[in-house]
Formats: sequence, C-alpha cells, structure tokens
Amino acid sequence: MNTETPLDARTSELATNLAALTARIDAACRAAGREPGSVRLLPVTKFFPAADLGILYRLGRREFGESREQEATAKVAALPELAGERDLSDVRWHMIGRLQRNKARIIARWAHTVHSVDSERLAMALDTAARDALEAGQRDTPVRVLLQVSLDEDPARGGVAPAELDALADLVAESEALQLGGLMAIPPLHADTDSAFARLATLHTLLLQRHPGATELSAGMSSDLEAAVEHGSTCVRVGTALMGARPITSA
Repeated sequence: MNTETPLDARTSELATNLAALTARIDAACRAAGREPGSVRLLPVTKFFPAADLGILYRLGRREFGESREQEATAKVAALPELAGERDLSDVRWHMIGRLQRNKARIIARWAHTVHSVDSERLAMALDTAARDALEAGQRDTPVRVLLQVSLDEDPARGGVAPAELDALADLVAESEALQLGGLMAIPPLHADTDSAFARLATLHTLLLQRHPGATELSAGMSSDLEAAVEHGSTCVRVGTALMGARPITSA
C-alpha cells in the first residue's frame, strides 16, 4: 500500500531535481575551468505555490526569484509558517521580472536584489522607495540592484542599451539606498547564446573597470546555463529544470 502523500511526492521530486541541477551546474563550472560551487543557483519560483517554497527552504535553499509583485508579496508573508521558522533573516528574495515604477515602494520592503533595473527613472523610483523603507525600519540594508542590459536593443523586451549603461551604473552607485551589484541579461530571441553571453561578458568587464564591486553577472536559465557559465555567469536563474512545468498560466 502506497502511503506517500502529495507533499512527500513533491518533496521527493524537488529534491531529485535540485540534486541533478546542482550536478549540472558544477559540471558546467568544471568544463569552463571554474571552481564547482562558484555559480549560485537562483530558483525561479514564480507561478508555483507557496508550499513549494516551504519545501525548497527545508531542502536548504535560501534564495528565491519572483517576477510579479502581488504573488511575491503573498509568498514573503506565507513562508515563515510554511518553513516552520520565525527568523528568516537568511532568506533573500529576488525580483527578476520587469518592475513598474508604481510597484517600487512595495518591492523595496522585501527585495534583497532587483535584477531588472533598466532606466534612470526606475532607478530613481527604487532609490526613493528604498530610502523610505530604510527610514521606516522595513529593511536594514540598501536594495541590491542589477542592471538589465539589452543585447538586441529592443525596448519591448526591456534592458538598458549598452551605450547608456555607464550613466545608469553611475547613478545607482551614487545612491546611498541602492547597491550596484552587477549586470543581468536575457539572450535575444533566436540569437546565438554563445555570442550573446560573450557580449554580456565584455560589457561586464568594462563595468568592473568603473565599478569593481559590481561582480554579479546574472545570466543563464534552464536551457542555456552551460553557455552562461562558460562566459562568466555567477548566478543562473532556473525555473523549469528545478520546478517542472508551470502549474498555472502567467495571465
């Protein structure tokens, strides 16, 4: 008689996927001549139920990537009970989706890192929100910011044009409520991923000359993480390979 519950089955599934994904990332590091463990896994938990985050927490994960403010805010509130912990100060929430300026105030209350800052107007809105959150005691550290770079300069897909990257980086670096963490990018549709990630690596090298502390390079997802690791990614954002098919639509 099978007494396994749905929760047990999901825990087993996520644990198996996590082990396979960790091995895959480590293999990519070795193939690139990098130390295994030098690339962090950011589980992309958007569209998945909060219960999955509780499972991942119990499996040792402490970083979670979300892309919709309302969904993420609800999960932030739910995780302590699901994880069985009151003190979740070691958990880091990442906003990985495009951020609307009118959501900055809410995001600044819980986001450790925002991966998708791509304009001066958005940076200024987030700066104001982060300062207010710091003053209100809603957070005790600046919001860490990654600049999303457009590798095809298509404004519909988000990202700052490479020619405008230095000015935006300088603006963020000058803020006391924001911390410039590095760069993020998504390869253009139908593009050669090696070429796209190579260009991103070049842009990151140039950024580091001006801002040596901006060491993060958030690049690579389920389908292309090996190429991203080869070109210097320090953080791969993985959903499908870890979580499986989305249980609900993005609508």
